[in-house]
Amino acid sequence: MMNPTTITTIWAENRRGADAAGIDETAPRLSWTTDGSADTYDIELIRENGDADHHRTTGTRLIEWPFAPLRSRERVTVRVRAATPHQGPWSTPFTIEAGLIERNDWQEPFVSPSGSAGTDTLRPAYLLRAETDLNQWGIRPSDIRRARVYATAHGVYELEINGRRADESILAPGWSSYRHRLRYQTYDVTHLLEPGANVLGAWLGDGWYRGRIGFDGGVWNAYGDDVALLVQWEITLLDGTVRRIPLAGNWRWTTSPITAVGLYEGETYDARLLPANWSRPGHDTSGWEPTQALATEDFPAALEAPPGPPVVVTERLRPVSVTTLPDGRVRLDFGQNIAGTLRIRVTASEGHRIRLHHAEVLEEGRLGVRPLRSATSVDTFIGDGKPQEWSPRFTVHGFRYAELENWPSGADIDVEALVVHSDMPRTGWFSASDPRLERLHSNVVWSMRDNFVDLPTDCPQRDERLGWTGDIQVFAPTALFLFAAHGVLTSWLRDVAHEQAEQGHVPNFVPWVECGFPNHPTAAWGDAAVIVPWEMYLNDGDARILRDQYPSMKAWVDLVASLAGPDGRWSEGFQLGDWLDPAAPPEDPGLSRTDRHLIASAYHIRTARILARTAGVLGHDDDARTYERLAEHALHGFRAAYLGADGTVLNDTVTSHAVCLCFDLMRDDEERAHAGRRLARLVADNGFHIATGFVGTPLVFEALIATGHVEEAYALLLQDQSPSWLYPVSQGATTIWERWDSMLPDGSINPGDMTSFNHYALGAVADSLHRHVAGIHATEPGWRTFTVRPVLGGGLTHAAATHLTPYGRAGVSWRRDGSTFRLHVTVPPSTTAQVWVPGEPGPRQLAPGEHDIESAYLPDTGEWHPPVPSLIGAPAESP
Repeated sequence: MMNPTTITTIWAENRRGADAAGIDETAPRLSWTTDGSADTYDIELIRENGDADHHRTTGTRLIEWPFAPLRSRERVTVRVRAATPHQGPWSTPFTIEAGLIERNDWQEPFVSPSGSAGTDTLRPAYLLRAETDLNQWGIRPSDIRRARVYATAHGVYELEINGRRADESILAPGWSSYRHRLRYQTYDVTHLLEPGANVLGAWLGDGWYRGRIGFDGGVWNAYGDDVALLVQWEITLLDGTVRRIPLAGNWRWTTSPITAVGLYEGETYDARLLPANWSRPGHDTSGWEPTQALATEDFPAALEAPPGPPVVVTERLRPVSVTTLPDGRVRLDFGQNIAGTLRIRVTASEGHRIRLHHAEVLEEGRLGVRPLRSATSVDTFIGDGKPQEWSPRFTVHGFRYAELENWPSGADIDVEALVVHSDMPRTGWFSASDPRLERLHSNVVWSMRDNFVDLPTDCPQRDERLGWTGDIQVFAPTALFLFAAHGVLTSWLRDVAHEQAEQGHVPNFVPWVECGFPNHPTAAWGDAAVIVPWEMYLNDGDARILRDQYPSMKAWVDLVASLAGPDGRWSEGFQLGDWLDPAAPPEDPGLSRTDRHLIASAYHIRTARILARTAGVLGHDDDARTYERLAEHALHGFRAAYLGADGTVLNDTVTSHAVCLCFDLMRDDEERAHAGRRLARLVADNGFHIATGFVGTPLVFEALIATGHVEEAYALLLQDQSPSWLYPVSQGATTIWERWDSMLPDGSINPGDMTSFNHYALGAVADSLHRHVAGIHATEPGWRTFTVRPVLGGGLTHAAATHLTPYGRAGVSWRRDGSTFRLHVTVPPSTTAQVWVPGEPGPRQLAPGEHDIESAYLPDTGEWHPPVPSLIGAPAESP
């Protein structure tokens, strides 16, 4: 008899890995994973009054909310069980609680300790407190069912209740396009309340809202002159009554011990200035000032619950080496380049000043700080004579190395590095017999972690850290395989749409900051508005992101169509092209060998095709036909301009050929084969070194594989001399570099002004490691069906990859042992795997479960190369 199906995980919308607290969806869709394949499921909803509703459904993914819409503050629990063929046990209950859904739910004003600021110096952070007595409101602890605080800020804040932190999130509310949308947080403070008097306290700093952001000197006060806090405290009584505790007249403020702070510059903290028990009841506030009230309606930005996870400390690293330098500084090497801060434990005499310096690399035996540009990245701690544990609150640094200046003589070195990023669950893993590939993959993972600090940025260390659209456009497939990044990207795409509507086009980075960079429509960068939501749909099968972003996607393609010439080519205007082609000089990273307008025109075809498919998914049939015709028109113009009569790609570069092959721009199979041969020859003639920038790099390995040039693909992948993917690995890199030669072979830093050791864009090759080296990728949006098709080469004897799909864990592990090829495949419930086995003419269809397969591989070469279709061929594949 079969065992009953058990529900293993439930989630609502993007809230994977946690209950859905403070959600602003009134009808959140439900999903769950199982250990079986039941036909139907029972959903039970239980309200706080004990009433229950039931619904029977089929499927496990994105089940439309079958109950009455949630109201603001409503809290329910949901559980699921398999109904047939064998009734399973009820799942662990999953809690969903609505936040403040309507704007008029907000009754409190913003309160500000500083309504204006200059533009030439760092400001302090502030302490704010509001004390109230629950007895005044007739509330006893025994009357309370739950207590919530809803909060956000112009700036960044950290909340305390009666001397204890409200939660572990940092840099709240994060960075969004504040003119358009401001996210708020929901805190469960029930366990923090005390009988009688209670205090809400907050640390408040400038952050992205009012601090310096951007490059070339940056911009101060980008979103406003004020720094302000919005807090609403509500208590739900046992009888269901909701009581709002008025706070507006109770707020007081003083300057905090953080005497100066900037995201780029660092934080100065004077432990002598922390008022004792300042967020506890009874503190003397005679020296504190009343805050200024700022009416909420004066700020038009929408107040939204965050669709993505908070930024938290995800890992703590101890130094792998501690060295005392001749000048007395103590150098710490944490063995890994990270985004985060230091945490120190020390007793420093009163007024003793310790400075913490940060850098990604060493150069000539010193911290390599030149690439930081004006981001000084120095934190300062001033002692009070007592033992202290301290880490900065309102700054983040990119570093592997740190130096402690003026550490107290004889004191133990008790320092950790705190790794900081959005709290995304890990969903993808890779391993291989070549440890260099494993290190490369690890570097990709770390660069993603370090650059997903609330939104996808280019780098975490210098005076930039912006949401560059081109970077995430090429990296999205990798990001979505490695982590549950949908919440972070959903939030960012909302900002893309808002900034696009305001600017008239998709800016090159979002949120947009006017800091001197050209503000023009740019191919491969602006195309992120179309490609990123499409890749999200391919990964999780959720068409809502397409529906939500459809006006933005359509506006971008329409704009490019208006900029294109009569033949459909985008052949004029500003372009970044194949940015960071290794042949470009350090001072001009955009000087690529590849025609910029070939790239622009090719991307126009690609995004028009994606938009046509998107329209088809959404049922907009007229649009689908319109954009199919637009793509065909642009394709005809592209071929006339850039392809010879015999199919030769006239702009004879690696990137041009990779783009033409991967974007399916050739006329027929003969031309594709010809382009593949020419691409392989170009790669070989270049000594199997990289000859591509941001655009070509994610495509070149794919194009070689797709045209059957497996040996050349692996020779390129495994090259370890600069420029190559493995050159940084050979130099000890622990993240992906911005430039192929960010560090030169002699140990000196690339002389270019734009040099980072932590950029994920060139790590987009990890998608090929998953797709071809291990051999697993989705063939239907959401992984309902997936393909296992490893492409053997490079002398590898084994490889493996696992992805946590919406249906559960899918995985492949292969090994060559003597003359035997062994394959292990994990197929999650409700899915099917198409598995290519050596010597067999077509794929096997594997049902859910664990499968072990053995086969012989070709003894003459020891390698097996199964047929690989065009990257564009299947409708579910990304164009």
